Amino acid sequence: MAKTFRLPKEEPLLNIASYARGGARAADRLTPTQMEHIRRTVQRVPEAVVKVLPRDSNDLKAAGKHLDYIGRYGELELEGDDGQRLQGRIGNALLEDWDLDLDDLRRQAGLTAANGRKPPKLIHKLMFSMPPGTPPDKVLGAVRNFAREQLAPQHRYAFVLHTDEPHPHVHLVMKAVSEQGVRLNIKKATLRHWRSEFARHLRLLGVAANATERAVRGESRSSKKDGIYRASQRGDSTYMRTQAEAVASELLKGDIRVDPGKRQLVETRKQVVRGWSQAAWVLEHGGQRGLADEIRQFVAAMDPPRAGRELIAAELARDIHVRRELGRGRPR
Repeated sequence: MAKTFRLPKEEPLLNIASYARGGARAADRLTPTQMEHIRRTVQRVPEAVVKVLPRDSNDLKAAGKHLDYIGRYGELELEGDDGQRLQGRIGNALLEDWDLDLDDLRRQAGLTAANGRKPPKLIHKLMFSMPPGTPPDKVLGAVRNFAREQLAPQHRYAFVLHTDEPHPHVHLVMKAVSEQGVRLNIKKATLRHWRSEFARHLRLLGVAANATERAVRGESRSSKKDGIYRASQRGDSTYMRTQAEAVASELLKGDIRVDPGKRQLVETRKQVVRGWSQAAWVLEHGGQRGLADEIRQFVAAMDPPRAGRELIAAELARDIHVRRELGRGRPR
């Protein structure tokens, strides 16, 4: 039987949408926790990232290959849910220890395939990351503490730190079915909660970290699929290059097409701005004028809402401006 991960029954720490509604529904005061969250957001404290990686092939063989891959085929040491350090090509051995072969037999029994659905996942593949400059050992420690608190002892899992890219990140693989036979479905609310908890564990280790939704921060860019994101970080994403070339061609013709989602972005931004304005009003009337002013400055500095092609056009224009400025600064 599949169940969704149960979340604490409480309001989000920074529910700007509720302030946007105004009137009797809006809170007339903020808790210290909410004020700290607001302060971190307007001061642009680094944002913690938690991603669910694409399902791709999710059979027993693929799961073992993924575990070997994140362990760099024996070069890196994985850590299990029992604290055991695992090294070598241990993918298949770990899956056997997790009794994943039994789950795979049930999966192939056709219980879900019969109604046309994809077979359920055997594992969930997660990635936890922080911006460049964050101490890698702190990222690893935060994930370790997060997993002990949020996943153990219900779910079997293993994780490993990667430092081969500028942003330190941890790959965590967990068994989709708990030891009690309950399947975990990761919903958006689950991911928001996990991201908030990951950031909290980072702060407990002395790392400045925040977890505020992109729209609330005034950012329009949607998250890329992991492969595209990682390739763009290296500068060799064919997807991003193709997109940039298409937009550059439109710029030359003076015809940038408006993305269909632009209207929704504009409406969301209106709600976010109303919410921030109401929060500033509450803080100012509660004697927190300094923080209220920081909110207003934060909102004023937000870039206008842009959909995908507009974002690429803005980046291209910014690159051209930077190159021109660098050219002017060269000695003649």
